[in-house]
Amino acid sequence: MLETIGAASVDELFAMIPAELRLDRELCVPPGLGELELTAHVSELAAANTPAGETACFLGGGSYDHFIPAAVDMVAARSEFYTAYTPYQPEASQGSLQAFFEYQTLVAQLTGMDVSNASLYDGGSAAAEAVLMAMHATGRSRIVTAASVHPEYRQILATYLANLGVDLVTLDAPEGTLSVAELAAAVDDRTACVLIQHPNFFGCLEEVEPMAKLAHQRGALLVAAVDPISLGVLKRPGDWGADIVVAEGQSLGNPMAFGGPYLGLMACREQFLRRMPGRLVGQTVDRHGRRCWVLTLQTREQHIRREKATSNICTNQGLLALRTTVYLALMGPAGMRSVAELCLQKARYAAERLAAVPALAVAFDRPTFKEFVVRSKGRTVDELIEKCRREKILAGVPLGRWYPQLDDCLLVAVTERRTKTEIDRLASVCS
Repeated sequence: MLETIGAASVDELFAMIPAELRLDRELCVPPGLGELELTAHVSELAAANTPAGETACFLGGGSYDHFIPAAVDMVAARSEFYTAYTPYQPEASQGSLQAFFEYQTLVAQLTGMDVSNASLYDGGSAAAEAVLMAMHATGRSRIVTAASVHPEYRQILATYLANLGVDLVTLDAPEGTLSVAELAAAVDDRTACVLIQHPNFFGCLEEVEPMAKLAHQRGALLVAAVDPISLGVLKRPGDWGADIVVAEGQSLGNPMAFGGPYLGLMACREQFLRRMPGRLVGQTVDRHGRRCWVLTLQTREQHIRREKATSNICTNQGLLALRTTVYLALMGPAGMRSVAELCLQKARYAAERLAAVPALAVAFDRPTFKEFVVRSKGRTVDELIEKCRREKILAGVPLGRWYPQLDDCLLVAVTERRTKTEIDRLASVCS
């Protein structure tokens, strides 16, 4: 290589790097391993983790241990889908485009909105993109959100808005939900949108309909982050006044995967269609009259009409969107309702069992869906988590890392996979 590029040595190759910035020693890299030794080494490293599937998992906060039908893995593992990338030559990608079109249709039906895009990165980036949409649509630069919105969503949003001169207002939720009266005082004629989460980060249900009405009265949009599983029993956001809906799609047929990659859902009313980020697949006919699919909208920063791009997002989560498509098609409305009802009933039972433990108390007196917050009165949250972990129970998510005032609280999630025996064992270990 040095001979080909005309360099006398490696040192000459890196001569432009100042000496004080060079490592000036050998890399601390162990010698190479054979396949047998490497497999054993990686297996040893992997064994240091505790996979959720080997425990009674009550983790939540955006990543959930839901049941995934075997058909989802089977379809997603087909080489035509598993190796497919984003359709840069869309007319040659009919299989991928049809899958994305079906995905959009199902997400629009699930949320009660007019149109969906062909997926985003995750729930947090989808929420931030929705806020940018609202700013562009209204020409305003004040954003109102709540502490009950996922803290990581709010961190992502703050990063997106950091250099845009935007007034980002976050309202407290000391009782677990946002006060409508406090929201009314915060929303004015400069507000582009109100961003709420329903069910919120604490698992509580917000008073969404008066919030949507209030936002619209002030000329603002209502951006709703939702749990898609909850839509099996809760009113769809399109039916209670949301203008843009976003969600984390992990719970729809995608594994927890130690935190990612995940899937961002976005849907909106038709009037905001041309402001959506990413891509949108449409159905049409070819010159022979046969049904086919095309990229109807693709005003992206690296694509045609890049000067009109609505976002710098440059790809999508196609494989995870496919998994979600298969999951929703398998479940249907009745299946989604069944899963949601199981989550609701089991979470209610778990809350009652944990509330009966003398050292625990339910933190918020609010209606919840599949998550709720418990307060530890007898030991620290870390001690409680460690005690449960030793019994192969992942008890929940500690809230102190985001909410110092809740450092004695634990967010507990109960999906349809949790059994009565597991819930009773959690309560017993916490006693």
